[in-house]
Formats: sequence, C-alpha cells, structure tokens
Amino acid sequence: MFRAIIFDADDTLWDSQQAFQRVGREYAELLIEATQMQPAVEEALLRTERRNMALYGYGVKAFTLSMIETAIQILKGYGAEHHAAAVVSRVIELGRSLLELPATPLPHVQETLERLSQQGYTLAVWTKGELLDQQAKLRRSGLEHFFSACHVVSDKTAAGYVRLCHTLDVLPEETMMVGNSLPSDCQPALEAGAWALHIPHTATWELEKGKEIEHPKLKQTKMKNLINNINYFS
Repeated sequence: MFRAIIFDADDTLWDSQQAFQRVGREYAELLIEATQMQPAVEEALLRTERRNMALYGYGVKAFTLSMIETAIQILKGYGAEHHAAAVVSRVIELGRSLLELPATPLPHVQETLERLSQQGYTLAVWTKGELLDQQAKLRRSGLEHFFSACHVVSDKTAAGYVRLCHTLDVLPEETMMVGNSLPSDCQPALEAGAWALHIPHTATWELEKGKEIEHPKLKQTKMKNLINNINYFS
C-alpha cells in the first residue's frame, strides 16, 4: 500500500526543542542579570516570534533575531540600554550554539530506518527551517544515506506535500508522514490525502502545539512501534 515514508526532522529524528529551551533559560537569566529585575522574558520572546514568523520563518536564525529584538525592547523598558552590546553579543553566541547541535538520533530511529530501507520503502525528509542548518544536522546525524531526498521548506502545507510526492513520483495516498507535530507535520499530509503517524516528543514548541485531530488515516505511536503501525494501516 505504501511506497514512501516521509519523516519530519527536528524532534522526530533527533532532539531539537530541548536545546532551544536550554538556550531560552540562559537567555532569560542573561536579561534578569542585566536588568536586575524579573522581566517576563519567555512571554515577550514568544510574542516577538509569533509576530516575526511570517517574515523570518522557522529555525535558528529566526529565533536569534527574535531574541535580539526582544532583548533590546526589555533593556529599554528597564532603563538598562547600557548593557545592550554585551547582551546582544551573548545572544549571538547562544544562537550559534544551536547551529552546532550534534543531531544525535533519538532512540529507535536508526534501526527503524534500517528496517524500512531493507523493506524497499522510499524514505524522504520533509522539514521546516534553514536550508544549511537542516542539511548540516542531517549529515551530522549519520542518517543521510537512508534518504533519497531532503526537502527543507519555509512552511508545511498540503500543496507543498503534493509537490513533494510529485518529486518522489508517488501519490499522496501511497505515502505515510511521520512527525512529532500534529499541526505542522500530520495535518498538511492528511489534507493532501496521505496517511500520518504522530510521534509526540517530550518537548514541544509553544507555537507548534495544536488541537487534537481525529482522522481515519492518523494514529499516534512511538518510534519503536512505527513499523508495526505501518503494517497495521497496510
């Protein structure tokens, strides 16, 4: 029934959001120290990210620019502009650290991809973010050789999923989408006519959270049970 299995990357193949959360905590501590106050850093940053998303898209660079913008606003608001240069310099360092993540595969990913490859499926990556960053993480992960294609997009839509299927020479209904986000990974694939497996991650970005979806072509599972679920749908 299925000819291609398509994977999200961040927090599906390797951990990402926990690293962003770690940087977010360091960022908040940096601004608390600079202002000697308790500004609502997380809420302010989230508002900036939401406002900038249409312009910056997703990824480390977008996150770093939003951190810089938010930091300047907070420093001005608390009369701590004299710390701006040092704070911005540190924020850039924090952003750069996210570009150097090891992209170590999450548990059961390696053996799952090996088994799917042995069974003859076409495997592809469909992910949001910065092109160079996502390509570099895929190389560092050691998983690149499993995939016939890696498509990095600014946003995931049903139309984009159909274009991906056309590139892979398969119909959407012949594919299974695997990802950790219901609104970002599963919903576009389902709208395109594909099937989807939702693999929740322990950490989810606030802007990736969405309502629960009920759909006959959707099932929630774990990576270690992915192949059993593919067989179940087949």
